[in-house]
Amino acid sequence: MGGKLKVAGFIALGAVAGALTTMQLTAFARNSLAPLPLEELQQLAAVFGMVKTDYVEPVDEKKLITDAISGMVAGLDPHSQYFDKKSFKEFREGTTGRFVGVGIEIGMEDGLVKVVSPIEGTPAFRAGIKAGDLITRIDDTAVKGLSLDQAVKRMRGEPQTKVVLTIFRKAENRSFPVTITREEIRVQSVRAKLIEPGYGWVRVSQFQDRTIDDFVRKVDELYKQDPNLKGLVLDLRNDPGGLLEGAVALSAAFLPGDSTVVSTNGQIAESKASFKAAPEYYVRRGGADPLKKLPAALKNIPLVVLVNEGSASASEIVAGALQDYRRATVMGAQTFGKGSVQTVRPLSGETALKITTARYYTPSGRSIQAKGIVPDVWLDETANGNVFSALRLREADLEKHLSTPDEKKDETREKAREEARKRLEEQQAKTHEPIKALPEFGSPDDFQLAQALNQLKGKPVVVSKSMVERKAEVKTQ
Repeated sequence: MGGKLKVAGFIALGAVAGALTTMQLTAFARNSLAPLPLEELQQLAAVFGMVKTDYVEPVDEKKLITDAISGMVAGLDPHSQYFDKKSFKEFREGTTGRFVGVGIEIGMEDGLVKVVSPIEGTPAFRAGIKAGDLITRIDDTAVKGLSLDQAVKRMRGEPQTKVVLTIFRKAENRSFPVTITREEIRVQSVRAKLIEPGYGWVRVSQFQDRTIDDFVRKVDELYKQDPNLKGLVLDLRNDPGGLLEGAVALSAAFLPGDSTVVSTNGQIAESKASFKAAPEYYVRRGGADPLKKLPAALKNIPLVVLVNEGSASASEIVAGALQDYRRATVMGAQTFGKGSVQTVRPLSGETALKITTARYYTPSGRSIQAKGIVPDVWLDETANGNVFSALRLREADLEKHLSTPDEKKDETREKAREEARKRLEEQQAKTHEPIKALPEFGSPDDFQLAQALNQLKGKPVVVSKSMVERKAEVKTQ
């Protein structure tokens, strides 16, 4: 059972990628409503009344209504969602990249919270928390048994409140408590570094409010370190998406101003749109164009885009646009396949509706919904092959994803995922050791990054011999 639980943790990464969305945040009001189905609404009212009067114990009326709305929206597709006051606040924190907490990037290891990296300048960083530290307790609560989401919620809170983290540091073989005062944290969604003289690496982990500003700053720093860059790797692996204007702006950094980046189409007039690589399509009202600060050389620098099964939504828009214009070589694995746009409609009482309003299309007119972007060059995860790629969920695996009514389930992929899970569980049972995680992106052990660098240098690339394209869904006749 333990093996199955640990392996399931890796599968969940794909599900998270599908949950985060390319979206537009708008206020919206209809002047008129379509005719309401009165008979069905009367039936809904009748059921509400029966539950209220006949259920075994009293029920909260507001909760009944909220659950009914949530169920109605959840039945549409995996990405439409009703936000109550709390979940809407959390959603907005995710898109702004701001929250109140201690300031660490975390993962799970053996049921404990592992510090991947303290965020520079945050309370955790100042308190001396180090990458690799394991958190065993949060205040008086043992971490063992908590989900990652539960642990995150316990570490977050109100500004200037304290939380005590019990740290186990392997290198020193000791445990000790650290008291940290929570502050507002601003997440950096862009990292960059010189891999070696002449070659840079820029990683975008999510498209948030300040992602493009951070991207411009990081690229400027790269060019200051080496004004004669010969090639750049844009790393979008495991980037689950985010704000649509961020995807348009990032594409515009590398494309001519008259290029179409993405087009959308849906039922309402607002959903029929085309977005170009020009400031009016990504700069917010009254704002300046952040891309003006970029070096002119960026428009022509040889470019590789790294993607994998966790690259979804906004990151797929960027990869698709750069691929269609042959501006970059896309390398890695076939992406998640989320080809839909969600719009957030604020409601009363600080609640909101996130609803799918359009499908999007790459400049050449491709829809990647339930298929994804197929890389120009296929790469395995490691030099020894793929460890987790078959386990990751994609859009086509999600219930109620947008598709044709007569779509046939991809049973071959489901079988491959189950076989991969069994192999990992058998391996874990034999060794009695946790499954080794993949190297950190951007590290010296990052096999895919090494192959991207070889591509830029014109050196031989170790291409995957096992990975093949996932075809679009098969229709029954």
